[in-house]
Amino acid sequence: MLKTCLLAGKAPAKFDKKITANLLLETVGEDEVRKEKMIIGLRNADGEIYRLIGATKANSFTNAVEELIDLDLSDELDGEDGTREGCDAIFSAG
Repeated sequence: MLKTCLLAGKAPAKFDKKITANLLLETVGEDEVRKEKMIIGLRNADGEIYRLIGATKANSFTNAVEELIDLDLSDELDGEDGTREGCDAIFSAG
């Protein structure tokens, strides 16, 4: 199961309901999500990361990434090494 949290003060993106409907997510606190091995960030229309998704295992991370791509979201870190803003992947609409 993937762990997730909304970040305080950030507006969820219009596509957020699609994510929560398509991924098996356990809602926990931000500290708990950040302890996971791999982190996916989601950007809202303002360009802010508003949701984090944490995966313990590489295959869980890969499955989540594939699901987000299927939802027509794009990963701005695709093809890059390392992390940005503490995330291994950052998805947004467009």
